[in-house]
Amino acid sequence: MSSMVDTKNKEVALLFGTFLIAICGLIYQLLEGTLSSYLLGDSVYHFSLVIGLFMSSMGIGSWLSRFIDKNLEAAFVKLQLSIAILGGFSAFILFFTFAYIDNYDAFLYLITILLGSMLGIEIPLIIRILKENFSLKTNISNVFTVDYIGALFASLLFPLVLVPKLGLMQTSFLFGMVNLFVGTMAWYIFRKLLGKRYVIYIFTLLMILLIGFWQSTKLTTMIENKLYKNSIIYSKQTKYQKIVVTGNNGRVQFYINGAIQFDSIDEHRYHESLVHPAMMSAKAHENILIIGGGDGMALREVLKYDDVSKVTLVDLDPVITTLFKEHKDLSKLNNHAYRDKRVRVLNQDAWKFIENSKELFDLIILDLPDPNNISLSRLYSQTFYQLLKNKLSKSGAIVTQASSPLFTQRAFWSIKKTMEHTGLQMKAYHTYVPSFGEWGFILGANFPIDFDKQKPMKGLKYLNTDVMKRMPLFAPDIAEIEVEPNKLSTHRLIEYYDEGWKKWYE
Repeated sequence: MSSMVDTKNKEVALLFGTFLIAICGLIYQLLEGTLSSYLLGDSVYHFSLVIGLFMSSMGIGSWLSRFIDKNLEAAFVKLQLSIAILGGFSAFILFFTFAYIDNYDAFLYLITILLGSMLGIEIPLIIRILKENFSLKTNISNVFTVDYIGALFASLLFPLVLVPKLGLMQTSFLFGMVNLFVGTMAWYIFRKLLGKRYVIYIFTLLMILLIGFWQSTKLTTMIENKLYKNSIIYSKQTKYQKIVVTGNNGRVQFYINGAIQFDSIDEHRYHESLVHPAMMSAKAHENILIIGGGDGMALREVLKYDDVSKVTLVDLDPVITTLFKEHKDLSKLNNHAYRDKRVRVLNQDAWKFIENSKELFDLIILDLPDPNNISLSRLYSQTFYQLLKNKLSKSGAIVTQASSPLFTQRAFWSIKKTMEHTGLQMKAYHTYVPSFGEWGFILGANFPIDFDKQKPMKGLKYLNTDVMKRMPLFAPDIAEIEVEPNKLSTHRLIEYYDEGWKKWYE
C-alpha cells in the first residue's frame, strides 16, 4: 500500500510540474513577443515571429528527446535547471542586447530557438518517466490536459497580473525560479537515484535568480537610461503599455512603448496645431470630446476658450491621466487642466464609449499614438470615424493627428481618405515639430473649412494668421497620392505606416 501511495504521489507531483512548465513556456513566449514589440514596434509581426519560432523549435526539441535514452530523471532535472537560468535571464539579455550590443535580432532568434527546443523536450521526457508506472493512454491524457490548462492560466496571468504588477524583467526572473522549483521537485522525488550533488546547483541558481529579481528594477533603469537621452524621472509598465518620462534641466520628454509623445520644449507647436484650427472651425464649443491625450496638453489648449462648458477626456490608461494630474511637476505642463471643474475623465476604451454615448459633441479631438498596431489602427478606421460622425453636432468638427506626410506619406493620406468616406468635408494640414519632424493633421466638418478666414486667439506661442495660411500647403514630394482607406477588414494603414518608416530608417 505504501508503495502505491508513493507512486501516486510521484505521478501527481510530476503532473503538477507539467502544469507549471506549461505556464512558464507560454510566459517566455509572451515575454519575448512583448519586449520585441516594445523595443522594435510592430506587435503583430514580432508576436507572430516569436510564436512561430517557439513552436518550430519545440518540434525540434520533441524530436531530439528520442536521443535521451538513459538516466531520464537526471536529464529532466538538468533540463529544468538550464531552462531556469536561460528563461530567467531572457528578458535581461534581450533588453541589454538592444541597448548595448545593437544585434537584437540575432539574440532574439538564438534565445527563442534554444528555449523552444528545451521546452519541446520536457513533455516527452515526463511521459516516458511516468510510463514506467502508469499506462501510456492515462499518461498522455493527463499530461496534455494539465499542459493545456497551464497555457490558459498563463495567458490570463500575464496581461492581468504579471505585466502591470511586476514588469517584464521581474516576471522573467520569477518564472526562472518556477522552473527551478520544478527541477527541485523532480530532484526530490528521485533523490535516491540522483544523489545530493544537485543541491549545490539548485542553491547556486536560486541565489542568482533571487539577486536578479531583487535588482531587476535597478537593471531596468540602468538599461533604459542607455536607451534615452536624458535621465528617467518616471518609468512604469502599466496594464496597457510602457510609460517613461525623462527630464533634464526642466525639459521633459514623454514616451509610450519607446516612442516619443511630446517634448516640453516644442510640444506647443503640436498641440496648438491640433486643437486651435479645429476650435476655430467648430461653430460652438459647448461640449468637447478628447480621445487620447492623457497628458492633458490638448485639454490645456481647449480650456483657453471661455465658451467651453464641458470637456470629456477618454483615455484608456488611468496611470497616464493620474500621473499628469497629480505629479507636481508634470501637472504644470498642462496648467493643472485636470483640476478644472468642466473636465470629466473616463478611463475606458474609446470605441465602447462612443458606442454607448448618447451625447452630441461640438468638437471631437483625436490625440492618439500613431497607428502602428491593430489596436490603434481600428481607431483610425472608416467604421470608427463613422461612429464619431454620428456623435457630431451639425455645426461640429473632428480633428486627428495623422502621422507625418513626409515620413509616412501614404499613411497620412490614407487617414484623410478614410475620414472622407464618412461624407465630412476635409482639410489636411501640417506643420514642423522638431521632435517629430514634419507632422500632419486631418480636420473634418459638416461644412466647408477655410483657414484663410480664421484668426487664432492672441497669446499662443506658435500659431498665428500667417502660419495658419501656410499649413494647408503641401510641397510636391508630400502632396496627396492615391491610397486605400483604412478598414477593419484590411488595416492597410499599418502597412502604409510601416513602409514609410522603413523607407527612411532601414
